[in-house]
Formats: sequence, structure tokens, C-alpha cells
Amino acid sequence: MTRTLFIAPQWIGDAVMTEPLLRELHRQGEQITVAALSWVAPVYQHMDSVVNILELPFVHGKLQWAQRRELARQWRGMFDRAYVAPNSFKSALLPWMAGIPERIGYHGEARYGVLTKRLPNPDPDNHPPMVDFYLGLFRQHAQANSGLRPVLQRPTDTVRQTLQAFGLTAGSYTVIAPGAEYGPAKMWPPRHVAKLCQLINSQVLLVASAKERELCASIVEMATGAKVLNLAGATRLSQAFDLISAARDMVSNDSGLMHVAAGLGVPQVAVFGSSSPKHTPPLSDKAQVVWLADDPSYAPALDCAPCFKRSCRFGHTRCLNDVEPDRIAKLILV
Repeated sequence: MTRTLFIAPQWIGDAVMTEPLLRELHRQGEQITVAALSWVAPVYQHMDSVVNILELPFVHGKLQWAQRRELARQWRGMFDRAYVAPNSFKSALLPWMAGIPERIGYHGEARYGVLTKRLPNPDPDNHPPMVDFYLGLFRQHAQANSGLRPVLQRPTDTVRQTLQAFGLTAGSYTVIAPGAEYGPAKMWPPRHVAKLCQLINSQVLLVASAKERELCASIVEMATGAKVLNLAGATRLSQAFDLISAARDMVSNDSGLMHVAAGLGVPQVAVFGSSSPKHTPPLSDKAQVVWLADDPSYAPALDCAPCFKRSCRFGHTRCLNDVEPDRIAKLILV
């Protein structure tokens, strides 16, 4: 059996998108250990193909050479092969320093020497779907339309315990994830979220990180009369998974939690703005996407989308501002 180290990407959505790759590697007989940053590592607890998880003690944006050297020393002789999901040069340092014989990744940041097999970077003007991008590490090139979808698992007992802790009943509430780590050009306006909360008669949970407490607090303040529970920063990531898995449905931006809901098979509506559902769609038969750039009934046309920018360079963010709450309500209140 091949002992495989997988260096995980740094964002939750990307981590979810690697599940089909890890499933394929597992089917080929590879014993997979995932090395991931602390805020991403919990995602891999919900993948059946992962045998072990090593939490990396690194800070985003720093090299931390001494820590990498010490980890590499500990890993010597432990692995036969490494797949490096991120494209950064420093992400490939650990497998190289650990002397892992086979080290596979995309060319990325000119990673000569540190990788034994460098795959050509995909065309930047033709973003491949992220699942296929990661599958390309195994299939030696990014495939189009593989048909594989991420699958996440949640133990029934764990979900039950989380619901009891928050005084909730499965299927009785809607989760709204109003945040987006990438920036405001991926975030549906808070006033629209608040209006949607008012249109939903049942309990609404706002699930977000601690950094988004003020955002969620503003939504609660605007959503007069609605039954809204602000859980921003109040849950561990695993608890957020539990709450999403037991929800009646979910509404989100193009975010990591959107991909979590898709992997868990929860009915959902995903609102896209500056990004493209052709690149990072929620891969689920129970997912509905609203993207004005692909809506023939919307005028004038959004020739600027997708721009993949953090903020709108024109200042109007029409791609999100013009998505009315009534439209989303009709999709979930069926």
C-alpha cells in the first residue's frame, strides 16, 4: 500500500473540492494522510478516504522555516508519495525537505526542484472546475466534466448532540451563511439577507465566522420581527457542519459553507456575483444557483461578470444588488 501525504489547500471550499481526488486515490490503494492548516483540518474529518490528519502549525503568509524543517525531520521515512494541492512554492517545501521520493503538483510558482512531477498550469483564461483541477493531480492533467462530486459524512449521534446543545430540531430551520472570505463582490447585501429572513416564517440560523459577527448583528437588527439566531463565531466548524446537515435548506454566497452544504446533500440556493458557477458550482442535485450574468431575462447584460475581483471595480455590484430577496424566497419556500 502506498503511504500518501496530501498537502491540503488553505480554504474550506477548496478543501471540500479535493474530496473526489482523495476518494480516487483511496480506491487505488493509497493510504492517505492529510496535512492541513488548523482552520481547514476539520473538513477532512468528514471524508471516509482519509486515514490520518496532521494539523500544520503555520500562520498564513509566513514562511516559518524552522517549524517546517522540524516537521520535515519528523516525517522522514513516513511517506512514499506526496500530492501538493496549493500552487505556492512554500507549500511544496515540506515534502521536499522530508525527502518524500515522489512529489506531485502543478508547476505553480516555478516549483523547480521541490517537485518530482510538475503538471502544467491550467489556462488562466479558462478556469477549469475546481474538482477537475484537483483530480488533475492524479490523472496528470485537469479533466473537464469528470462528473465526480464531493461527498461529506456526518455521524448521526454527533448531529443529534449539536442540535440538543442549541435547542434545535432537525428540518425545522433554514441556515443562511451571509459571509464570503474572498470579499464584498461575493457577498449578497446584508439588507437583502435581512429581508429574506423576514420572508421566512420558520427559524433562521446565521452561520458565520467570528470575523463576521458585526455583519450578522447588522442583519439581525434590520430583520425586524424575524426569528433569527446569530451564531457567528458561536460554533466550531464541526458544529457548523452538523447544523447545516440537519437544516431544512440553506442560502449562501459562493463560499466554503456553500460547498459544505452541497457535499452534505442539503437543499440549497447559492447566490453568485463576481465569481462563476461554471468554475466553483455547488455540486449537488439539490442545489439551485442564482447568477444574473447567466440570466437571459436580466437587462442590461452583465458583461463584466465574472470578474473574479474582491470588490466591484465599477462600484455598483449589480451582480448582487439586483438579486431581489423575493426571488430567493420563492426558490426555498416551496
